[in-house]
This record gives sequence, C-alpha cells and structure tokens, in this order.
Amino acid sequence: MEKPVLSLDFTIDDIHKLREYNYFVTKNMTPQERMDYYNKKGRAFQQEIEKCKL
Repeated sequence: MEKPVLSLDFTIDDIHKLREYNYFVTKNMTPQERMDYYNKKGRAFQQEIEKCKL
C-alpha cells in the first residue's frame, strides 16, 4: 500500500486513509516492533514541534 495523499482541507476521508495505511503498516508487527515504530514517529514529531517553538 502506498502512503496516502492528503487533501488540503484534511477531511474525514483523509483520517480514514491514514488509519487504513497505519493499520496496513503495523498489522504484522510484534508488540515490541509496534511500540518502537510509534515511539520513533512520536519523537520525530516532538523534535519538529520543538523546532517550530524556536
């Protein structure tokens, strides 16, 4: 499955696309792999937010 393309309006359909993509990516992961995946993404987002604050 390809990464979804989101609309500029960010509609409910975009949320559904993201959820479906996220499920597809993580469905065969072990619980530890899934935790590492989410932590890595969360840390990257947190760093991006910290950059914007400066």
